[in-house]
Amino acid sequence: MSTLDVVGRHPEEYRVYALAAGQNTDLLARQIEQFRPRVAVVATESVRADLISRLAETGVPGREWPQIEFGAKGRVDAAIAGEVDFVMSAIVGVAGLEATYEAVRRGKRVGLANKEVLVASGRLVIEAARSSNTELIPVDSEHNGAHQCFRAGKRQEVARLLLTASGGPFRETPLEKFAGITPEQALNHPTWKMGQRITIDSATMMNKGFEVIEACWLFELEPHEIDVVVHPQSSIHAMVEYVDGSVIAQISATDMRMPIQYALTWPDREDAPVPRLDWTQARSWTFFPPDFEKFPLLRLAYEAQRTGGSATCTLNAADEVAVEAFLNGRISFPFITVIVEETLRSVPVREPRSVGEVLEIDRESRETARQTLARADSLNACSAV
Repeated sequence: MSTLDVVGRHPEEYRVYALAAGQNTDLLARQIEQFRPRVAVVATESVRADLISRLAETGVPGREWPQIEFGAKGRVDAAIAGEVDFVMSAIVGVAGLEATYEAVRRGKRVGLANKEVLVASGRLVIEAARSSNTELIPVDSEHNGAHQCFRAGKRQEVARLLLTASGGPFRETPLEKFAGITPEQALNHPTWKMGQRITIDSATMMNKGFEVIEACWLFELEPHEIDVVVHPQSSIHAMVEYVDGSVIAQISATDMRMPIQYALTWPDREDAPVPRLDWTQARSWTFFPPDFEKFPLLRLAYEAQRTGGSATCTLNAADEVAVEAFLNGRISFPFITVIVEETLRSVPVREPRSVGEVLEIDRESRETARQTLARADSLNACSAV
C-alpha cells in the first residue's frame, strides 16, 4: 500500500505492471481498479475465483481486467516479465524468496523489504546479484538508512555499522514478568504499524537479529562489525562510524514511504512523500545497549550468522513456527526462544546450493520446530493431569 501511494504520486514516471497479494481480494480489487495492472497474482486458485467475483462488482470492464494468476509460479512469472524494471519484494517469509531470487538473476532492480530473502538465502541471492550486475536497494528503514550513510565514504574507511532498535513494547518490562506477556500486549508496538509476525519479532528483538544478518550480506560486513543500539524515538534509523571517529546518521520521519521512494528513485532524490521533520520543535533522543538476557533471540541471530550455511534459514523457520504458536496461545512469550534454540541444535547445518535446497531446509526446520512444540504440548497435558 505504501509503495502504491508513492507510485500514485508520480504517474508520469511509473506504471504498475503486476500486483501480487495473498487473500485480501477486497483491497486488491480496489487497487486493480485504481492502477490497472496487466497482471494480478493471488495465493490460491480459490482466491483467484474470489478476486474475479470482486472485480465483477467494481467498475472495471471485463476487457480491462488483468491476467489473474495464483501461487509461486504466478509470482515468479510476474517478477521476471520483460516489461518489469523494478520489483518491490515485500512478501513476509520465504514465500517471497523464489520470485525475488529469479528477479535478481534476471537483472531486475529489487527494492528489498523482505528480510527473510537474505536471512534464509543470503549467499545465493548476493551471488546472483553480482552475476547479473543488478542492484538490491534495501527498504527496511534501518538498512535503507545504512545505505544512505555508506554513501559518505569508502568501504575500507568503515569501522562499524550501528542499527537502531525501538526496543519494542517490553524494553522496560522486568524479565520476571515476561512469562505473563499476552499476544495483545506484544502486538502493541510503540512506533511502527506492521504485520503480526514482524511486530512479535520486534517485541522479542528477533527482528533486529534478522536485520544484523541482512546487513552482513547487503554491506559485506562481519557480525562483529555491526552493533545494535536501542533508540526508542526511532528518529535515527542507522549510523555508520568511520575509522576517523566520524559518525554519519540517517534521520527521517518514521514512515515507510520515505525508504520506498528512495529505492525507486536511487541514485536520485525527489521531494519528500511525507512532511519533513520540524526542527523548531524541541526533541530528545536517547540510546541504550540491548539487553541480551531479556532478549536472547538477538544473541542467537548473531551466533547463527557466525555459524554460517543454513543456520540462519533454520533460525527464521523456527521463529516463524514459534511466533505462530505464541499468537495462537499455545506457548508463552519466553518459550519462543526455547523453540528456536532447540531447533537450531537439532537441524544439521549445511551449505545450500539452490533455492530448492533452501526451501527444503526451511521445510525440515519447520517440521523440527513443530515436533518440539508437540513435545511441549504433551508435557503441558501431563502437567495438567
